[in-house]
Amino acid sequence: MRRAPLSPDVLDAEDRKILNALQDGFPIAPHPFAVAAEQLGLEEKDLITRIRHLRELGAITRFGPFYDVAAMGGAFCLCAMEVPEAEFEQVMTLVNAHPEVAHNYERTHRLNMWFVLAAETLEGITQAADAIERETGMCVHRFPKLEEFFIGFRVPA
Repeated sequence: MRRAPLSPDVLDAEDRKILNALQDGFPIAPHPFAVAAEQLGLEEKDLITRIRHLRELGAITRFGPFYDVAAMGGAFCLCAMEVPEAEFEQVMTLVNAHPEVAHNYERTHRLNMWFVLAAETLEGITQAADAIERETGMCVHRFPKLEEFFIGFRVPA
């Protein structure tokens, strides 16, 4: 589902604190939300409710671990497509149906659909991208990683 850009004033100070803190790691424990909530000065149920709300707002698109596919022996590739506005929803549904698609974002650019393919092998990346091209009739531009950058995202408190 496509969303309008999120207004910065939608997030309160507690939301911002949660977003900033959870990017630095999440506890590995029998009750990780309870541990994280305690570290944030919240109740477990309140943290879970706020994370769910952040997701519903579109402030976050997912909540879960980020796996370094390459370090685990796999492969990934940033991809982009030029999708006509009238076909965007239909193409997005086709692309997202592939289990290799890690995430998918709309951009205001000629190449307006960007997604990451993750697979066990480079051949798996090729097969997934080729299948998307066959299904959509559109070119999948492939941008393999040449260098790794770690960019932290913080929201002003």
